Amino acid sequence: MAKLDLREWLDDIEKMGELKTLTDVHWELELGCITEMLSLRDETPAVVFDKVKDYPQGFRVLVNTLGSTKRRASILGIPASENSLELVQAWRDKMKNMKLIPPQVVSDGPVMENVLEGKDIDLLKFPVPRWHPLDGGRYLGTGSLTITRDPEDGWVNLGTYRVMVHNENTLGFYISPGKHGRIHREKCQAMGVPCKVAISFGHHPRFFMVSQMTLPHRLQEYDFIGGLTEKPVEVIEGEFSGLPIPALSEIAIEGEASFDDQLVEGPFGEFTGYYGSGSRKEPIIKVNRLMYRDNPIILGSPPVKPPAEISRSASIVNSAIIWDEMEKAGVPDIKGVWCYPEAASRLFTVVAIKQRYPGHARQAGLVATGCNASAYLGRYVVVVDEDVDPTNLAEVIWVMSSRSDPAASIDIIRRFWSSPLDPIIKQGEPAMASRAIIDATRPYEWMKDFPAINAFPHSDIEAAEKKWGKLLFG
Repeated sequence: MAKLDLREWLDDIEKMGELKTLTDVHWELELGCITEMLSLRDETPAVVFDKVKDYPQGFRVLVNTLGSTKRRASILGIPASENSLELVQAWRDKMKNMKLIPPQVVSDGPVMENVLEGKDIDLLKFPVPRWHPLDGGRYLGTGSLTITRDPEDGWVNLGTYRVMVHNENTLGFYISPGKHGRIHREKCQAMGVPCKVAISFGHHPRFFMVSQMTLPHRLQEYDFIGGLTEKPVEVIEGEFSGLPIPALSEIAIEGEASFDDQLVEGPFGEFTGYYGSGSRKEPIIKVNRLMYRDNPIILGSPPVKPPAEISRSASIVNSAIIWDEMEKAGVPDIKGVWCYPEAASRLFTVVAIKQRYPGHARQAGLVATGCNASAYLGRYVVVVDEDVDPTNLAEVIWVMSSRSDPAASIDIIRRFWSSPLDPIIKQGEPAMASRAIIDATRPYEWMKDFPAINAFPHSDIEAAEKKWGKLLFG
């Protein structure tokens, strides 16, 4: 597998014809508008912004790294396919055959080409964008890795959490309740010990993709990335924080969370397509050390209204992990799982099963909505029969409206884990919301007597297309 160097990856995708460079774009909204334009369409190039307005050549911003099927597949290390379920199955196979490889500590790396401390630290020397029209400030962290350590047992977590720049050496530190980085921070506060933090702002997109995955509790992302890459991730131990930082990072900081000094963070346009969490005072990070490579690159991935770059990649990963977790929980004969990118890859999940016993469909729906990979910020789970392609929304809507009876087929679970990013939750209220499980399968009791479908078998349609399709459709 390739070295985890962002610059080598950019060279590779440029040879594939999947990289463009734009110059003289303004960091104030123009860069964000172009990024949204790219993200809302699939199969679009990654873009490097150089000579950003007010900044010198070489201080760059990279966006839309996950914006094509070919790039998503290559980052995951699986074959590219136009069939969504084939991608999901390929990722499941990849995870099953992967061996975890712990990171390797090295004494030096490109990230240390420039090291600044104290009064020399200036985060605004980088072309930090203001991404969305109503954002409350400039966000350096959208495709970033926030690195924290559990103060009780020492395990390290990587998470992508939004990071706002307050001033030259102060960052906003917002994390949704229940996320591992938030739990680490709260433990430190409760124990009265400093919460040391490191953040990487530019890196190979594999780091970014894995940092968004819902992995089993205490499975460390560095080990997972090492297994995916088939070689250990090289990390340096931060001089201030002691935390492992990617040696090939483009830009990284070390700092300490301050619970006493809080500043207003947000609003920020989020992956649900809304400014769901508003703005409020949040803990800050005082930056003690800034490291960066010559000609550094910010990895930007601002959330936009779905379907978008992030939700399309997350749909593959979330679907595969939910499928695996359902099987581990004992749900048999699952034929497919799909988390719709149009619903931010979390809010609308469809599970296809072959019914084997009474209550099988309800079991599938309950596990699909409550397993680790889908517990956070879900909304609807629809269970369908095996003759339905869960990735085909037209088929899903058809069986929802023809095989389910609202009074008998919908179960509601209340007070489930959500997020302040959820637009249906009023600001300041607890981050809990209800879930709906919709049983859109044929009723098990009279499944065999359910009316036959008025359609030719798929095999007959495929044969007719092969024989007549070219003449009819060109």
